[in-house]
Amino acid sequence: MSTVQISASDVNKLRQQTGAGMMDCKKALTETNGDFEAAIDFLRKKGAKVAASRQDRESNEGVVIARASADGKKGIIVEVNCETDFVAKNAEFVAFANAIANAAVEKTPASVEDLLKLEIDTEVSRISIGEAITDRTGKIGEKIGVSKYEVVEAEKVVAYIHGNFRLAVLVGLSANVDGADEAGKDVAMQIAAMNPVAIDKDGVDATTIERELAIAKDQIRAEGKPEEMVEKIAAGKLNKFYKDSTLLNQEFVKDPSKNISQFLATVEKGLTVTAFKRVALGA
Repeated sequence: MSTVQISASDVNKLRQQTGAGMMDCKKALTETNGDFEAAIDFLRKKGAKVAASRQDRESNEGVVIARASADGKKGIIVEVNCETDFVAKNAEFVAFANAIANAAVEKTPASVEDLLKLEIDTEVSRISIGEAITDRTGKIGEKIGVSKYEVVEAEKVVAYIHGNFRLAVLVGLSANVDGADEAGKDVAMQIAAMNPVAIDKDGVDATTIERELAIAKDQIRAEGKPEEMVEKIAAGKLNKFYKDSTLLNQEFVKDPSKNISQFLATVEKGLTVTAFKRVALGA
């Protein structure tokens, strides 16, 4: 039993430092005889227990954030998840996800695991992202985690966030020219809307090509076409797939008279897309 009187101002001070709930702060100070540092450790340990107990919970809500570096040479996307839409829309949660994104674009770690080892500033101290996630899980009582992390490097990278942090896109362009920011945003919006499978037909993997051809041939045979025509018609359907599903060949949504390749040529001759990433929340 604590012999130290815990005042309301002490509880409020700890709450301001840690962001934890009032009753949690009061209990932490009581259990640690008013020692603020020990109380902070107590709260963090409590958070670790909460995090562990929620590992079986689904965390399909959250935010997806894209960020480009100051020099425009690289960009990142991170998906930070929670359990409910209510938390996902909370300003503190969004700020926390932005802090993770800032660390990611500054250091560009190789993987999610390496990202979690990076340090960020919290209300209490500078700790690893992994530790901060554990602390925040304890604070809000929901499972939190980083589920996706993507990087694009190019001569010019443009980042785009669609809607209320529910989808993000990175576009890597071959050159940093006048109009590249606006053109990159237009292409990013195209990717968000049309979800291409690759930059061009050379980027489509063999498995996808085989699947599309198999589907096309089954359709053609179901229509009763002669067997000798199947291969030729299937090849035509595959070309239509390339037109609809590869970025540079897609009709530009803002001007269907051009495809994306032709649109980029109006910005700068030879300008093209060298890489892109698209991350949708929970997908």
